[in-house]
Amino acid sequence: MYPIIRVIKEVLKAKKMPPLHPLGSHVSHHRCWPQDIDYYLEMNNGRILTILDLGRTGLAQRVGLLRALRQNGWGLTIAGASIRYRKRIRPFVKFRIVSKAIGWSDRFFYIEQTIWIGDECAVQALFRSAVTGKNGIINPARVFAAVGLDQPSPEKPAWVQAWIDADNTRPWPPEDDGTSQ
Repeated sequence: MYPIIRVIKEVLKAKKMPPLHPLGSHVSHHRCWPQDIDYYLEMNNGRILTILDLGRTGLAQRVGLLRALRQNGWGLTIAGASIRYRKRIRPFVKFRIVSKAIGWSDRFFYIEQTIWIGDECAVQALFRSAVTGKNGIINPARVFAAVGLDQPSPEKPAWVQAWIDADNTRPWPPEDDGTSQ
């Protein structure tokens, strides 16, 4: 089940925090609860993706994106992800999520998120996201302008650009091998 109570809590906490520059880092603090774990007594990988939603929600609140979405009738979607899981998150462990926008193209913007247990990184994620309107994807420069940032995208780190380039070679739609019938 989607953690609606946690989402509401994150929005309310972020509202009390100072506004954040659109390229700033938002830090949120969380705990692994029993409903987050799987058969291996660690946070389920799907739940980690859901918990990362909480970090992006707090970031969106603090940079003014949630307000811009409401004012313009826009939606927000994830269009791709690359995740590295490197340390198990056990029940009742406290951790923090660091979320930040790291650049954009003419269609998508890229968000890096990390989960830290103390000084050790447990998870690193890169998300390709898009803001959508009635006629499709909204140019990220227009979205950033709506939250007060009128500048070109910062240069994306080489590893991010390599992921974008590699993903652009992937065929879409995938070929139907006939086994789905």
